[in-house]
Amino acid sequence: MKKLYHFSLSPFCRKIRLIISEKKIDVELIEENFWEKRVQFLKINHAGEVPVFIDDDIKISDSNAIFEYLEEKYPDLPLLPNTLEQRAESRRLSNWFDTKFYKEVTQNVLYERVYKKIMKTGYPNSQKIKFGLKSLKFHLNYLNWLLEKRKWVACDLLTVSDFTAASHLSSLDYINDINWEDFPNVKDWYSKIKSRPAFRPILSDFLPGFIPSEHYNDLDF
Repeated sequence: MKKLYHFSLSPFCRKIRLIISEKKIDVELIEENFWEKRVQFLKINHAGEVPVFIDDDIKISDSNAIFEYLEEKYPDLPLLPNTLEQRAESRRLSNWFDTKFYKEVTQNVLYERVYKKIMKTGYPNSQKIKFGLKSLKFHLNYLNWLLEKRKWVACDLLTVSDFTAASHLSSLDYINDINWEDFPNVKDWYSKIKSRPAFRPILSDFLPGFIPSEHYNDLDF
């Protein structure tokens, strides 16, 4: 039985969950409070991080490594385009959200507002949150510009970069930190991607102590 160790609000885990659902792979989801450093989980992944994908005796950590494995093993529903240029662009933008967006936005907003509370590691740093929200506008402006000339994030085809971007944004949307009206192209794109069947389990997530925004699971915004 295939298994995925994940944390529901982690954008990296959400990305893999979306990819698994889109590719229609039957996987057992195991919620893991990775910060607790369970001995049994550390035996599975010494880094103590999620996501971790298990396929029989194969154990894979890191969301990009898991995606590449799934993309090669399940090629019938591809999430990388056919052309070399579009594949490079899809990987570039996926990396943009997993590195630059994560460091400038996710770590400064989601970690401070949510992770610190559930991990009991102190109080939110208002300066970091302020910087993260300012950076969020920069990233959304860039994404809005990209979507002026493309149907999807990387090209006119749905790719892994769409699920990567949507994973980070959905985590922030859960805590109501995005003003969608200021970014109409992004709003139209997000409405389209969150209407896909693969997104439904994500919209059903609930983290105790944190009530999702009113429009979070509304497909029509």
